[in-house]
Amino acid sequence: MSPTSSPRTAAARRRRSTVAVKESMRELRRQLSLLNHQVGVRLELKDVDLDCLALIGADGPLSPSALARRAGLHPATVTGILDRLQRGGWIVRERDPDAADRRAVTVRAVRDRTAEIFGLYAGMNTAMDRLCAGYSEAELDLLAGFLRRATEAGREATDDLAAR
Repeated sequence: MSPTSSPRTAAARRRRSTVAVKESMRELRRQLSLLNHQVGVRLELKDVDLDCLALIGADGPLSPSALARRAGLHPATVTGILDRLQRGGWIVRERDPDAADRRAVTVRAVRDRTAEIFGLYAGMNTAMDRLCAGYSEAELDLLAGFLRRATEAGREATDDLAAR
């Protein structure tokens, strides 16, 4: 067996590759955080407001308590965030007609405002289209699968940490 094909060498290469993937994911997270911050600055939204608006847009309509759980924030903090988002015209609070408690509300994003957000992400979307054009459909499927599983791993780690 040659030194480059020994199990020990193969294991070391795999560890290096795994470390490289994790570091790339951390750098991607940092870069996306910076992009999101710039979008928030342009929209005059705090980072946490933009995060909550994204959750509402993706998972909504949501009750404020469900949003607090998903965002990992105290309900009083979410109330302040929702107040700011509503004042800015980003969300509406609506009475939940199906709730036993007549005070219950759901929060939904205002669809007319999403074009403004998408416009600020247009540069990143264009860059991603160019990047994806260099990959085959099978490679894109592999990458999409990896990212879905990485997202789920992040969700589980977040839930575990929040439960402590």
